[in-house]
Amino acid sequence: MSTLSRRQFIQSSGAALAPAVAAGEYEKPSHFTVDCQSHIFVPELVAFMEKRKDPPYAYRRDGSTYVVVGEWHRRLRERHMDIDAKIADMDEAGISMTALSINDPGPELFGKEGPHVARMVNDYVSELAKARPDRLFGLIVLPLQDVDASLKELDRCVNERGMKGVLLYSNLAGSFPDEDRYRPVFEHIERLEIPVLLHPAYPTTYDAVVGRNLVAGLGLMFDTTIALGRIILSGLLDQFPNLKLVCPHVGGTLPYLIGRLDHQTQVLGRGAEHISKPPSEYLRGIYLDAVSPIPMAIQYGIDYVGSERMLYSSDHPWVDPKTIVDCVHSLELSEEDQERVFGANARSLFNL
Repeated sequence: MSTLSRRQFIQSSGAALAPAVAAGEYEKPSHFTVDCQSHIFVPELVAFMEKRKDPPYAYRRDGSTYVVVGEWHRRLRERHMDIDAKIADMDEAGISMTALSINDPGPELFGKEGPHVARMVNDYVSELAKARPDRLFGLIVLPLQDVDASLKELDRCVNERGMKGVLLYSNLAGSFPDEDRYRPVFEHIERLEIPVLLHPAYPTTYDAVVGRNLVAGLGLMFDTTIALGRIILSGLLDQFPNLKLVCPHVGGTLPYLIGRLDHQTQVLGRGAEHISKPPSEYLRGIYLDAVSPIPMAIQYGIDYVGSERMLYSSDHPWVDPKTIVDCVHSLELSEEDQERVFGANARSLFNL
């Protein structure tokens, strides 16, 4: 944050709910803390993308590397591929363990090369976790354009690589994860008893949000909201009632709009054909992560799903982990609720 300090940003973004820790008095959590959303770019994948001409591809300019997904160009920082820097930031923020995953682009964007890309990045993430099992565990990405390959990769990553969950993109090269063709994957994930973490992808609303540089600020949040809304109304959570689903960024915008879905489905009868209860009841069974720099949003998420379904996450390296730590601390939760949010919920969810 170039114009505001982290502390000033939090104080200007809704921390009036409770006093935040004063600048210069940051206190590391004394409890076991798990970061459930933290990313790394895989050097081998970036090199692979540099050989490509069509999105997703990568290029170098003026000493920097850029990753291109669709029409979106993002500059990689040195820290984005540095696991030692990530662990140093974990130490600074008092983070005990991190769920490590790649960032967009996922394997589904690479066509027939998707299974190769999935193995490449899953091997890289799991090797990092194997080298530091006290600090890291890995999340799987799948080449969902090939369901059979995805099922095999799931088994390989869980049984051979020791990975702990699945990172599922909010749209899969323009399709959505609730579509019938992906149901065998969810069935197998439920059988394996590992969680699924939704994560924004290159947004389907890109053209609507690019004009004011709102791709990351709004486009990604809307994409997760759309994906989660579709999952709920598709009946997928009735078909797989034991599926453990996590939605990042305090649910995108869905917790604030869920009353409208209840009214549409329960009063007007629109979209209710595949569900057995109001959408709000499904949402209360989903885990949320705390990646929001406005404390009141985290508090609302806790009020909605309960402290037992809120997970501390940072979205590192895009966000300073201490920013979210401070936001949670500013809520002045009970010690029991703090332990749940910072680590106990994740320990149970990921079987740590």
